[in-house]
Formats: sequence, C-alpha cells, structure tokens
Amino acid sequence: MIFETVNASFSYKKNSAMLLKNINLNVESNEVLAILGPNGIGKTTLLKCMTGLLHWKEGFSSIDKRRVDEMSSKDFFSITAYVPQARNPAFAYKSEEFIMLGRSIHVGNFSKPGKKDYEKVNEVIELLALQRLVGKFINRLSGGELQMLLIARALCQEPSILILDEPESNLDFKNQLMILDSIRRLADKGMICIFNTHYPSHAFSIGDKAIMIGKNSQNIFGSVETVLTKKNIETVFGVNVDIAKNISGKKEYTTITALSIKN
Repeated sequence: MIFETVNASFSYKKNSAMLLKNINLNVESNEVLAILGPNGIGKTTLLKCMTGLLHWKEGFSSIDKRRVDEMSSKDFFSITAYVPQARNPAFAYKSEEFIMLGRSIHVGNFSKPGKKDYEKVNEVIELLALQRLVGKFINRLSGGELQMLLIARALCQEPSILILDEPESNLDFKNQLMILDSIRRLADKGMICIFNTHYPSHAFSIGDKAIMIGKNSQNIFGSVETVLTKKNIETVFGVNVDIAKNISGKKEYTTITALSIKN
C-alpha cells in the first residue's frame, strides 16, 4: 500500500495566502513518516487535510492511487485510523470499553459486539501490553496511559494506515519511549504510520521518511537523514543545534540538541 499527497495546497480563507503549499510526499507499508516544524506552522492542519477532515484547495491525497476526496468516510476509515492528541475524556468508560469503540465501524448500528470484536480487543491489549489498565476508568488514567488507549482504540479498527497527532507530547520520558516503540513495531508489522512531532530526535529514532514545514509555506520531504540535516533544522526552527550519534548496545541513536536562538 502507498499513501501519497500530490501538489497539494491549503488555506483556511478564500483568497488568502496558502498555509500549506505544494506538499508532495509518499509513504508505503512498513514505513514511518514524521512531520516536523515550528508551532503554528500547519502540522496538524496537514494531518487533517491528508485524512479528508479538511479539504485541499489544490492537489489531492490518495491511497493506492484512489483519491481520498472521492472515498466515502466509511471506506476511508476502514483503511485509516486517526489518533488525536489525548484530552481529558468526557465519559468515564472502562479501558476495555473505550478500546471497543474502535470496533464501531465493524459493528452495525443496532448490533452488539460479537466474539470476534472481543477477541480483537484482547489482541490489541496484549499487543500494546495494556493488561494493567483493564478494569480501570479512563478518567483516572495518566496522559501517557490515555494516549496508549487512543492508539489501542484505533488499532481495533484494523487499519492499514495509522495517523497520529503529536502522540508523545506532554509525556514523560518512559511514556514517550513506549509510544514511539509501539509506532515502530506497528510499522514493522506492515502498517503505514504517520505522526507529527516537535522532536527531531524522535523522527530519527523511528522514522524512515520526514517532511519538515517552514515559514513561507516551504517544505522539505525525503528520507530522515536527508531532511533532518543541521542546516535544514537550523533554518526551519531558527536555532543553533548540535547533532550527535550515540550507541547503546547494538543500536545507534541520533540526538539533536537546541543550543541557542539564531540571530
């Protein structure tokens, strides 16, 4: 499977300057795409345009050459799951009940979940190691735990494409690593994973491709290594950075540290 965005541009108001301009990207099964850029640059807007929640003013997004804007919502969300940023829940579901909501696309409006639905919930709980949360009410969970449940709910849809809006923001180090590891493992199992982030190091950690959005609607797309260069990061974020390679065990890590604001 391949997800593409072709010559796409977007603005919120008619006849206003494009917030996003000439977006071209592609990501395939087993790949992770990271979206980066300063606050307010349009990262979440890009995700919403890619999923059809907002409509491109020019260009289009497609799945295996089928345009997203020509797909019904049911068809699109039978393939794709969108995970928003964690917010305080409005209802006090138990964790397993909340995860079951992801099966709604497979369960009829007047039907009850069946054996297959419960089996899928248990499968996802085991995959993401969420057994400790079973029976707990979601309004009593931490931000990291709630974010993992949002991912679990999305996986219950059985998507081929998983799109996540800043999944690791406002989380402590342990929960950030849990989220990132889950995204990478899902891609390794054949899924397309797309996420936006404030952390270039996280893109290096799990990403295959990246798109970085800068001022004046400029954007850079390619492999993580070719996009997240010292020059590109300093230009887009307006800071001086240090990029270092670290080795832990047999794995190499890239860390990016902001040193000072560029004059």
